[in-house]
Amino acid sequence: MNLSRNKRPLYLQIMNILKDRILHGVYPLGTNIPSEPQLEQEFDVSKITIRNAIKELAQEGYLEKSSGKGTKVIRNASMSKLSKWKRFTEVLVEEGHQIHKQILRAEVVTNELGTEPYQLFGERCLFIERLYHLNDTPYIHYSHYLSMQMSNIELSDLNDQSLYELLEEHGIALEKYRDEFAAATAPSYVEKILHVKEGTPLLKRLRYSFDERGDLIEFSKGYYSTVMHNYVVNYDS
Repeated sequence: MNLSRNKRPLYLQIMNILKDRILHGVYPLGTNIPSEPQLEQEFDVSKITIRNAIKELAQEGYLEKSSGKGTKVIRNASMSKLSKWKRFTEVLVEEGHQIHKQILRAEVVTNELGTEPYQLFGERCLFIERLYHLNDTPYIHYSHYLSMQMSNIELSDLNDQSLYELLEEHGIALEKYRDEFAAATAPSYVEKILHVKEGTPLLKRLRYSFDERGDLIEFSKGYYSTVMHNYVVNYDS
């Protein structure tokens, strides 16, 4: 796997990739992550880099290292500063599912006059199209529109890391979300991507994400194939 050699430390990049895999069920709770030699080979880094990444995750409570027994996943829920409610993907992982993320498109685009992205961000913005697979089956299609201040982020990182964590690493702290839900049919190309019949009602979620100053950073549109799994929100008291 290729890592960026000219920005944040390699061990932090690897830590975030491993954390993302834990949170999305690639490394299930109670199982061991790959051995240090395997991770060294995958990321093409030194032993000390891998050990530092694992040390950070152990300090955060995700991993437990035992001599001769490998490194075990002991927690698979995030401790988000952004919200007290549990992420939907965490609910899926707790049920034993695996989530795989795929970038379909990522580029700066010109918004059409009169569209919501144009009204929110003006003529140009960063556009990211992603597909989430639930146990290897297409499940959620996302279209993200982001402020041009994010146009310098390493988009390849989104294959292995949370979008919101990546924003935080670039100094963008999201403080508020607004979600809107509706039953709707998706555009025909999204129906094909999700492998659903034409005209199938899907759950549509619009999200508006704001920074600490109240500026809109992200607008996203998601279509969920709820025939596979209902959308669930669990609230912590």
